[in-house]
Amino acid sequence: MDVLHLQDYPIFIGPCEEALSRFLESRRDAAVFVLVDENSESCCLPRLSGVRQLAQAVVLRIQSGETFKNLDTCSGIWRQLLDAGAGRRGLLINLGGGVIGDMGGFCASTYKRGMDFVQIPTTLLSQVDASIGGKLGIDFHEVKNSIGVFANPRAVFIDPGFLDTLSFREVRSGYAEIIKHALIADSGMWNALKTKRDLETLPWIDLIPPSLQIKKRIVEADPFEKGLRKALNFGHTIGHAIEAVSLQSAAPLLHGEAIAAGMICEAWLSFRAGYLDQQELETIAAYLIQVYQPQLLHDSNYMAYLQLMRNDKKNEADEINFTFIGPPGTAHVNQMAGEAEIVASFAYLNGRLGDQGLG
Repeated sequence: MDVLHLQDYPIFIGPCEEALSRFLESRRDAAVFVLVDENSESCCLPRLSGVRQLAQAVVLRIQSGETFKNLDTCSGIWRQLLDAGAGRRGLLINLGGGVIGDMGGFCASTYKRGMDFVQIPTTLLSQVDASIGGKLGIDFHEVKNSIGVFANPRAVFIDPGFLDTLSFREVRSGYAEIIKHALIADSGMWNALKTKRDLETLPWIDLIPPSLQIKKRIVEADPFEKGLRKALNFGHTIGHAIEAVSLQSAAPLLHGEAIAAGMICEAWLSFRAGYLDQQELETIAAYLIQVYQPQLLHDSNYMAYLQLMRNDKKNEADEINFTFIGPPGTAHVNQMAGEAEIVASFAYLNGRLGDQGLG
């Protein structure tokens, strides 16, 4: 098992039962609670049956999905903790994807002014992104992660074996964050990734650690997102808006699917700003379209996208804040784009989709 140390907590990478058992043994005085949704309870919790300390754990249950990442669900989690007699010395284990990790960590950090928590991410998306770095939160009035805190877990356990429980679409969603990490910080990694066509044969155990190393390096340099850490937002200013609008539709997008579309648009803005050349832009767009087959962005949604972007927590001085890239492997934070340019980036994406007969 590999172990990374981020700030004041370890990240264990590999089959996690033994490492989790040792960790819980070191905290045997703490009451243990496990937060699950219906998917992680049925598919993932049984895979931890060898951890004897979990036999006495209290299981807290919520519904799965981004649409439940809100204050109402938090209220339910806090109520379950209270009903179970949880105190500040307790330990909450968040077993699931990014919604479980973000919301469970937020609830733990605010319950009785803070109880310890552990992250066990079970999706590729949460394993390479959401589970580390201490950013916790929930969505509020359709604005992604607009209520939250910075708080670190006591440990993170990343077991690629959990990926066997996921659909191809869920795994592909997480892959978008690996692509993002390469585009903002590692040109060699990007050059390798852009040749990968069959995602079902990719060795995730080999791709996860270098992706985590990128996020680790960035988070350690800027733990509270004052500067460099904003690089991790590439693709997310537009992508979060696309995701939020889609959640109100009959065909909601997964996070990585929306971020892939956002990366194409923001790569075009990077080109427009002079950071990417035409060939680099076309290579990035072609690869993301080939992998994700994004949906056309309908002009009836443009105002909703823009309004959500105006409410983004990263904005300063009433301007919409972006991270641009260019050349691949480098990032430029605190970049601004006007609404006309942003709409033009939507048109670029739609034009590329039309060129390839997609949408």
